[in-house]
Amino acid sequence: MSLHSSLRVDKAGAAARTVLTRVERIKELMKKGQFKADGEVTNLPKTKVVRVKAGKKKAKEEGAAGAAGAAGAAPAGAAAPAAGAKAPAKK
Repeated sequence: MSLHSSLRVDKAGAAARTVLTRVERIKELMKKGQFKADGEVTNLPKTKVVRVKAGKKKAKEEGAAGAAGAAGAAPAGAAAPAAGAKAPAKK
Protein backbone atom coordinates (compact mmCIF):
# COMPACT_ATOMS: atom_id res chain seq x y z
CA MET A 1 0.00 0.00 0.00
CA SER A 2 1.37 3.42 -0.90
CA LEU A 3 1.40 6.60 1.14
CA HIS A 4 -0.77 9.49 -0.08
CA SER A 5 1.30 12.48 -1.25
CA SER A 6 -0.44 14.85 1.19
CA LEU A 7 0.74 12.76 4.16
CA ARG A 8 4.44 12.73 3.31
CA VAL A 9 6.82 14.67 5.53
CA ASP A 10 9.15 16.96 3.59
CA LYS A 11 12.07 18.53 5.45
CA ALA A 12 12.55 21.21 2.79
CA GLY A 13 9.02 22.51 3.29
CA ALA A 14 9.20 22.51 7.09
CA ALA A 15 9.38 25.93 8.70
CA ALA A 16 12.20 26.78 11.08
CA ARG A 17 11.31 26.64 14.76
CA THR A 18 10.91 30.03 16.38
CA VAL A 19 10.27 28.80 19.91
CA LEU A 20 12.93 27.18 22.08
CA THR A 21 12.30 24.63 24.78
CA ARG A 22 13.21 25.55 28.37
CA VAL A 23 16.38 23.45 28.21
CA GLU A 24 17.46 25.12 24.94
CA ARG A 25 16.81 28.57 26.44
CA ILE A 26 18.86 27.73 29.53
CA LYS A 27 21.76 26.50 27.37
CA GLU A 28 21.69 29.73 25.33
CA LEU A 29 21.59 31.86 28.48
CA MET A 30 24.50 29.90 29.98
CA LYS A 31 26.57 30.56 26.84
CA LYS A 32 25.88 34.29 27.24
CA GLY A 33 26.58 34.16 30.99
CA GLN A 34 23.06 35.28 31.94
CA PHE A 35 22.09 32.09 33.80
CA LYS A 36 23.78 30.40 36.74
CA ALA A 37 23.55 26.71 37.62
CA ASP A 38 21.68 27.43 40.86
CA GLY A 39 19.24 29.90 39.24
CA GLU A 40 15.49 29.47 38.88
CA VAL A 41 14.18 27.79 35.75
CA THR A 42 10.94 29.77 35.71
CA ASN A 43 10.53 33.34 34.47
CA LEU A 44 13.50 33.07 32.11
CA PRO A 45 14.30 36.08 29.92
CA LYS A 46 13.44 35.91 26.25
CA THR A 47 16.04 34.61 23.84
CA LYS A 48 16.21 35.48 20.18
CA VAL A 49 16.37 32.63 17.66
CA VAL A 50 19.19 33.39 15.24
CA ARG A 51 18.62 32.33 11.66
CA VAL A 52 21.67 31.99 9.46
CA LYS A 53 21.32 32.82 5.79
CA ALA A 54 23.98 31.86 3.30
CA GLY A 55 25.08 34.90 1.34
CA LYS A 56 26.22 34.87 -2.26
CA LYS A 57 29.62 36.21 -3.23
CA LYS A 58 29.79 38.90 -5.85
CA ALA A 59 31.11 37.75 -9.23
CA LYS A 60 33.45 40.76 -9.60
CA GLU A 61 35.28 40.09 -6.33
CA GLU A 62 35.59 36.38 -7.01
CA GLY A 63 36.79 36.94 -10.59
CA ALA A 64 39.44 39.47 -9.57
CA ALA A 65 40.78 37.23 -6.80
CA GLY A 66 40.83 34.21 -9.11
CA ALA A 67 42.75 36.07 -11.83
CA ALA A 68 45.40 37.32 -9.39
CA GLY A 69 45.85 33.86 -7.87
CA ALA A 70 46.04 32.12 -11.24
CA ALA A 71 48.95 34.29 -12.44
CA GLY A 72 51.38 32.67 -9.99
CA ALA A 73 49.73 29.24 -9.95
CA ALA A 74 50.73 26.00 -11.70
CA PRO A 75 49.99 25.45 -15.42
CA ALA A 76 46.45 24.54 -16.54
CA GLY A 77 47.20 20.80 -16.81
CA ALA A 78 48.02 20.44 -13.10
CA ALA A 79 46.37 17.69 -11.05
CA ALA A 80 45.07 20.02 -8.31
CA PRO A 81 41.70 21.71 -8.98
CA ALA A 82 41.33 25.49 -8.98
CA ALA A 83 40.74 27.21 -5.64
CA GLY A 84 37.16 28.23 -6.53
CA ALA A 85 36.17 24.86 -8.04
CA LYS A 86 33.76 22.67 -6.11
CA ALA A 87 33.78 18.89 -5.99
CA PRO A 88 30.72 17.20 -7.53
CA ALA A 89 28.01 16.29 -5.03
CA LYS A 90 27.57 12.62 -4.13
CA LYS A 91 24.13 11.10 -4.32
